[in-house]
Amino acid sequence: MAEFLLELFSEEIPARMQAQAAETLARLLTEALAPLSPKGSRTLNSPRRIAWIGSLAAEVPAATISERGPKLAAPEQAIAGFLRKHGAAQEDLREDAGYWLLEKQIPGRPAAELIAEAIPALLRRFPWPKSMRWGGTSSFTWVRPLRRILCLLDGEVVNFSLATAEDDGHGLVSGCITEGHRFMAPDAVEIPSAEAYEAILADRRVIVCAEERRARVAAGVTACAEAAGYTIVPDEGLLDEVAGLVEWPVALLGRIDAQFMDLPPEVRQVSMRVNQRYFALTDVAGAPAPAFVFAANIAAPDGGAAIVAGNERVLRARLSDARHFWDLDRQTPLAERVGALGRITFHAKLGSQGQRVTRIEGLAAFIAPLVGADPAQAQRAAFLSKADLTTGMVGEFPELQGLMGSYYARHDGEPAAVADAIRDHYAPKGPSDAVPVAPVSIAVALADKLDLLANFFAIDEKPTGSGDPFALRRAGLGVIRIIRENGLRLSLRDLIRHALGTETRTTTIADEVLAFIIERLRVQLRAEGRRHDVLSAAFAAANDDDLTRLLRRADAVEALLGTTDGENLLAAYRRAANILRIEEKKGPLAPGEVDESLLTEDAETSLNEALKTAESDVTFFLNAEDFAGAMAKLAPMRQSVDAFFTAVTVNADDQDLRNNRLRLLRRLRATMDRAADFSKLETTGAV
Repeated sequence: MAEFLLELFSEEIPARMQAQAAETLARLLTEALAPLSPKGSRTLNSPRRIAWIGSLAAEVPAATISERGPKLAAPEQAIAGFLRKHGAAQEDLREDAGYWLLEKQIPGRPAAELIAEAIPALLRRFPWPKSMRWGGTSSFTWVRPLRRILCLLDGEVVNFSLATAEDDGHGLVSGCITEGHRFMAPDAVEIPSAEAYEAILADRRVIVCAEERRARVAAGVTACAEAAGYTIVPDEGLLDEVAGLVEWPVALLGRIDAQFMDLPPEVRQVSMRVNQRYFALTDVAGAPAPAFVFAANIAAPDGGAAIVAGNERVLRARLSDARHFWDLDRQTPLAERVGALGRITFHAKLGSQGQRVTRIEGLAAFIAPLVGADPAQAQRAAFLSKADLTTGMVGEFPELQGLMGSYYARHDGEPAAVADAIRDHYAPKGPSDAVPVAPVSIAVALADKLDLLANFFAIDEKPTGSGDPFALRRAGLGVIRIIRENGLRLSLRDLIRHALGTETRTTTIADEVLAFIIERLRVQLRAEGRRHDVLSAAFAAANDDDLTRLLRRADAVEALLGTTDGENLLAAYRRAANILRIEEKKGPLAPGEVDESLLTEDAETSLNEALKTAESDVTFFLNAEDFAGAMAKLAPMRQSVDAFFTAVTVNADDQDLRNNRLRLLRRLRATMDRAADFSKLETTGAV
């Protein structure tokens, strides 16, 4: 096998695009070079380069094509097309049983030849989220100007050019040259082999492995903070971003002026994170520290003193702006800002933010007693929930909406429960966010999300496979998590209907929204590694809109299927259902109940008695919402069902016996379907 290295060196690639670009390069190369059987590949990326290293066969082996073509009597055009498709000539064809048969020897081909042919086309179709053109007349685009192409096969340059007959490709050709750190080692450097690539770049202050660079950033900022007696506030997303901004990370610590330490800590943290990519710190007591840590992209001769001073100066200006907004915003009570929401459009078909607040108020007051909240407080929190959208602070930092409303509400003397609900009503925004747990917060958070879902469905703005511009999937998952993690007992259908108000299609839309939420629940269960088909079985049995009760029923079904009796009972159910389905296609089954006088076999008498007992017991336990108990009463039927199918011929010659046995199977299906629609269940272990 030959060692292959391809590096694409450019101006700085946005941090958020680097990892995906490296994965895309690996995929495209693996596809394009498949005849060379790529093995042991690695992807590398840094702010100015993406690279791929792997082992390739030294050549494409010789092969023989043998393929049947058109009939001998086919038109000449069809034969010519077949030859063009395979790059063959007429002499490569021979007659075979009325058809033309192509037999052609394909000679072996050096790996370098295939690489040189494949890569220019690959680069021209590379799918960046955003691309740009730069100087000259070339139509070739890249995320940022592409400066060099390094391409080596066992240490030898694979020669190719991006130029075509119509386009000079910016004059880019392959070579063995790359560049080190932009500031500390900017000169061009020759790479002799794939094996030496990373070490040579490391000598020139470039860590080209993204995982190693991230680890260095994490270790560096942690050590820097700990040396000053502080602890880093965890922020994995920021760590990922910073690792994509530096090629040689050097951790430095800066100080925050005391005059800014009375700002809400989230304001300082967001300002540092969003504008400057600084890591926030806490002291030994867990309180916000008057300092920050960041990763510079250079080891400065002065130990970073000038860099720190410059960053402190920039942060001082940012926090001065935040101080201005903080002081100015508090001069106007939150309640006085609500009127301005009428001038902010929420959606052209759904009115203003003020109109939305009115809807959320009514829904929150309706939900409040159902979750143990004070309706007046829930309504007040909903009334104030969007008021901070009119503040300067949220205008500058949209990430702080809700949170700033909470701070301003406390400043205005609002009850703590109201302030907390304003802060929490957007939660959870993501899978790692905590859900609201206080009753007032729960009521307002559910009202906010259900209003969003109900009204966007009402105007037919539903998520599609390609997009979800109004984050309705996130809202649905938020509703599910709030209910699940708080163990709430709610009729979602009633809440959705209330959210729709006077909408004439209330019932239809409510059913659509409920189905959407149930599907989101299926997705969540699948992500948890749970059997998602049991949710369909449980929902189909009762059309239940109480998620807590629905999940308990699904858990009981899943537990039953985890037993031998349960799996065998499911197999028997399927057998009974298949027989009934075949008969029902022929016409309606004979009406009426099982006629016990026609039970001539011991096995069918035994099954009938087992069904009587199960029907009574299942009804009792289902009414008590003891779904595990109901499933436990189904399990003992397994032996009677097995015996029935072993000893009894359902399709008896006697029509009365046949109809009666079909009624018995119909009774079995109906009894089991009361607990769950077992026809919705997949094979064993479906997840």
